[in-house]
Amino acid sequence: MASQLVKFILRHPNGYPFHVNSMPKTSSSQYVASRARDATFEKYMDHYKSLLKVVAIQDLILANPNKNPPCVSLDFLSRLSQKLHLNKGAPSFIRKFPHIFDIFYDHSKSMPFCKLTKRAVEISQLEAAAIRDSLPVAVERLVRVLSMSVSKSLPLRAIFKVWRELGLPDDFEDSVIAQNPQLFQLCDGNEPNTHTLKLVATYPRDHHFTAAVENWRVMECCREDSKLVGGSEILRYSFKQGFPPGMRLRKNFKAKVREWQKLTYVGPYEEIGEREKKKKKSMIGIMRLEKRAVAIVHEFMSLTVEKTVEVERISHFRNWFGIDFNMRDLFLDHPGIFYLSIKGKRHTVFLREAYERVQLIDPNPVYEARRKLLDLVILGRHGFSHAPIAIGSQS
Repeated sequence: MASQLVKFILRHPNGYPFHVNSMPKTSSSQYVASRARDATFEKYMDHYKSLLKVVAIQDLILANPNKNPPCVSLDFLSRLSQKLHLNKGAPSFIRKFPHIFDIFYDHSKSMPFCKLTKRAVEISQLEAAAIRDSLPVAVERLVRVLSMSVSKSLPLRAIFKVWRELGLPDDFEDSVIAQNPQLFQLCDGNEPNTHTLKLVATYPRDHHFTAAVENWRVMECCREDSKLVGGSEILRYSFKQGFPPGMRLRKNFKAKVREWQKLTYVGPYEEIGEREKKKKKSMIGIMRLEKRAVAIVHEFMSLTVEKTVEVERISHFRNWFGIDFNMRDLFLDHPGIFYLSIKGKRHTVFLREAYERVQLIDPNPVYEARRKLLDLVILGRHGFSHAPIAIGSQS
């Protein structure tokens, strides 16, 4: 269970509705290891972890626009191998993806360089165009994220952690923040050389945003084939659940889920009133705060381009969102809502309801562009000979 909830249960075992006296002591690593696996997501992560490395190299190449074509030397990439997690070295990794990278020899500098293939350049331009065209959507995403903060502000370094996930352009300080002074204000942070991004004081605090889960509830209410047991009574505060295939759903577990679904909570864009604050130390108060925390991270992930984020990155928002629970445990406690993968030395969480066969059910233009690059990663060396790529003249 999430840390605060567990502490309460251990202090008041007789006050909790479920039997906990026989709860085994489980370490954090054991809890992660014992989670129900979803083979589809795990297979997807095999390719996705390679995609993250490909994007890192791509960014380094595109950071040299003055070179024609934009490129980086293999020697430079080799020096960054450890930082980029290229276990077998940069040349070996690059040769795995000839649809994305092209190695050529620069005679004037007497060394090999790496550039993007024509197709990879086209996909990069497609993504840049999609981000540019989706700028109003990205601006609203940023406003929504700030609106979920207790103080309606966030450290700029936290935004930098998730700018790609939110579909922001890499120059968002200029193209988004500076271009929208009616929405955003950049202030000095509490520490030297830090900044805090705030919603301007004139932004209406009573502005109502509809959370993604509320839209799902409306749709579910109108469906004749709704599978949600309990009707409108349970639907009002429910979240869509979809458990990993093969996960054993015991009777008492199903009962706990039903009770949790009916539990009332304060929404992600609503402020906690004094009445709720007074209940923080009660069992029901902690449970409601935990459900509010689930609602906040659910909404945050709904705002991301790919409905996925690294746990380490979203954890930077925990205190600013007023979440008193361990983020990773929060995801593990709700396997019907989130799926946590630990492949690639990263803890990556997915919003289960957004995916079908590891593709977004409701894709957006930025996602579609990024998916094209992933398709090239999956393609690997298919269509090329198995012989090593020759480092010859520039092509």
